[in-house]
Amino acid sequence: MKFENLNLIQPILKALQSEGYTTPTPVQEKAIPLILQKKDIIGCAQTGTGKTAAFAIPILQLLSEKKNLPFKGKKPIRSLILTPTRELAIQIGESFATYGKQTSLQCKVIYGGVNQHSQVQALQSGYDILVATPGRLLDLINQRYVNLSKVEFFVLDEADRMLDMGFVNDVKKVIKQLPARKQSLFFSATMPPAIVNLADTFLVNPSKVEITPSSTTVESIDQKVYFVDKRNKRHLLSDLLKGRDIDRALVFTRTKHGADRVARDLTKAGVKSQAIHGNKSQNARQAALGNFKSNITRVLVATDIAARGIDIDDLTHVINFDLPNIPESYVHRIGRTGRAGESGTAIAFCDAEEKAYLKDIQKLTGRLVPVVDDHSYPLMEHDIVKKDPPNRQRSSGSNGRKVTGRTFRSNQNSQKNTENASRRSRFRK
Repeated sequence: MKFENLNLIQPILKALQSEGYTTPTPVQEKAIPLILQKKDIIGCAQTGTGKTAAFAIPILQLLSEKKNLPFKGKKPIRSLILTPTRELAIQIGESFATYGKQTSLQCKVIYGGVNQHSQVQALQSGYDILVATPGRLLDLINQRYVNLSKVEFFVLDEADRMLDMGFVNDVKKVIKQLPARKQSLFFSATMPPAIVNLADTFLVNPSKVEITPSSTTVESIDQKVYFVDKRNKRHLLSDLLKGRDIDRALVFTRTKHGADRVARDLTKAGVKSQAIHGNKSQNARQAALGNFKSNITRVLVATDIAARGIDIDDLTHVINFDLPNIPESYVHRIGRTGRAGESGTAIAFCDAEEKAYLKDIQKLTGRLVPVVDDHSYPLMEHDIVKKDPPNRQRSSGSNGRKVTGRTFRSNQNSQKNTENASRRSRFRK
């Protein structure tokens, strides 16, 4: 199927053609016709599936085709897209601008973490489409700078991340500001019960659009896993980045502290790196993302939440420094590479405690991830950092035998008991 077969208007088709878009993705092929039929949608689709275009294109068409009613004062907001992070809001705003550049529709993006003055000034003239994060939107509503009473199309994007970030109550407050009659589109990568309950509060007889995770783990992505002790992961990452085979890499960690630590270690090793996570200021996050996109930094280290909205052309590698405990998150992560039919590589580091996560990932995707055995830091029975990785020598005891996890712990306990006895002896003296 081609975009021409979706009954799109010429201004949008011209914009798509200028961007080189010819064939819709599965989520676009399913969602666009339903939205054009003015049906509510509940969509389950992961990052990298073309979800933003799936709702932006038909909204632009419906707004263009519908005659605007006469209004006094500034132009009313006719479409609201609510999304959890600044990065994702900016990306969605850019998508509306790209697909709607042949129309007269105007889009504005607002988010927190910056002074509201410029946003308030821009809103005075009015916009057809508003893309917003929940906190800043509620602030401006409470200050009477934003009126949502004329909204015709409402999109709640990345609903599961809204839940993770504690925005659900804010979302409910925003929904109360919307008119009862509107077309609502609900998108989430996962559908836990809390998300389903939220969808039930504002969707009317929704049509379901679901793209399974296994189909989004595209064949063009070369996946591989390295079994490695937790404390050796940083050494393995540094080794992989020493060569120039990896042009740019997006590295995922489980925690904010872990992201900072990995970025520091790489910088010390001579690899230009920056971290991006929720504890960073909005300006710092945007600066780090800008540096990565412009190749000033070679590696961007991110947590899952902060990485939502990162859309980078020609990203060659995604590295899972920590495997996620939610298998769907793995699909989201690796979907950052291998986009639009391009090739990409997804590397995963797996320590002993993460083997269960890997099993869940392979069960979800229905694919075994190939194992790379030929590296300098193979997973041992214990967590000793190898002293001489280039020679690939396993740690050994004084008699040359391999040190097992049991003997290692035994030696540790023996040394600890000796130290404790020495301290007790000094105390008695």
